[in-house]
Amino acid sequence: MNAYEYLLSYNIKPSVQRIAIMDYLLKHHTHPCIDEIYLALCKDIPTLSKTTVYNTLKLFIEHGAARMLTIDERNACFDGDTSMHAHFQCKACGKIYDIPMEPESEEIESLSKNGFQIEETHHYYKGICPECREKKHEN
Repeated sequence: MNAYEYLLSYNIKPSVQRIAIMDYLLKHHTHPCIDEIYLALCKDIPTLSKTTVYNTLKLFIEHGAARMLTIDERNACFDGDTSMHAHFQCKACGKIYDIPMEPESEEIESLSKNGFQIEETHHYYKGICPECREKKHEN
């Protein structure tokens, strides 16, 4: 599915900026922050502003087309993958990885049985990624 169709599937009216930002999120699984998205797109879209990127991402989140991650205390990061998954941030290089997650945990089942309606979950792990661990052992 391309960015245009993806936006329509979430009832978001496509515009040049919205398509470009969603396309970036769907193609770059790096969990970018607003500055990264802006810098990547401003050359091709000279009228783009950081405010537009911020407002567009906010719209995507409100419609469920993207997720905001707060795993990095310094920057909010954004993810175009809205499927159920966890995140791991390396404390050495700062990279954020997608981690598979079981959709139905005992916690979720227990909450549901007690009348809670879960609309989103955020599972964050922090540590050292395999690449950084390997580099550390080489030194």
